[in-house]
Amino acid sequence: MKVRVIVRLKKGVLDPQGKAIEKTAAKQGYEKFKGFRLGKIIEFQTDETDRETVLRQAEQLADKFLANTVIENYEVQIEDN
Repeated sequence: MKVRVIVRLKKGVLDPQGKAIEKTAAKQGYEKFKGFRLGKIIEFQTDETDRETVLRQAEQLADKFLANTVIENYEVQIEDN
């Protein structure tokens, strides 16, 4: 199975990279695009075949290592190979 973890800043957390992109985009004529928020996508594979086990373990991994849960939320997606 393929696992994808999407990590994003929580609402209300300042995103300086997003603000920098917004300013640069506006200077380049893209001023109608607003609200840039950056995140990260982490993908990996597993040989485990039980979806519930994969989901539970991937959420544990995300909660412990992949996201800073003080300022970030995460979403786990699973795809069959």
